[in-house]
Amino acid sequence: MTKILREIGMIARALDSISNIEFKEYNLTKGQYLYLVRIYENPGIIQEKLSELIKVDRTTVARAVKKLELNGFIRKENDKHNKKIKKLYPTEKGKNIYPAIKKENDYSERIAIEGFSKKEIEIATQLLQKMRENIEQDWEYVKKGNRRIY
Repeated sequence: MTKILREIGMIARALDSISNIEFKEYNLTKGQYLYLVRIYENPGIIQEKLSELIKVDRTTVARAVKKLELNGFIRKENDKHNKKIKKLYPTEKGKNIYPAIKKENDYSERIAIEGFSKKEIEIATQLLQKMRENIEQDWEYVKKGNRRIY
């Protein structure tokens, strides 16, 4: 039995823990930096699309968005055509923090691939993308209320 998912999980948890500690000074906690980055990179995104990008449920997104809004990192705007739709945008405060988050992400990625050849980086990227695509199918299936058969 392979331990691929354990390794991926350990990497993800370690990086998340590091980021939570390092971004505490900005009052960003519990992975909120990830939501802020996705909103910064996709201005006007709606919560449902944010949920799909990050691969978490809508309730989790709603909680994170609320905290980011309360802390002044993002703002919501009504859609011009449908007032029920709220679009998310980074505020100046959110925009000002983005470079620090990006810098940390770039550093972490450099550390993660240290000692890899260009070919190994290419292969690892392709394999991880394929794994994500495989998992996304199950995520979509389960998200709709279905259960997987083991």
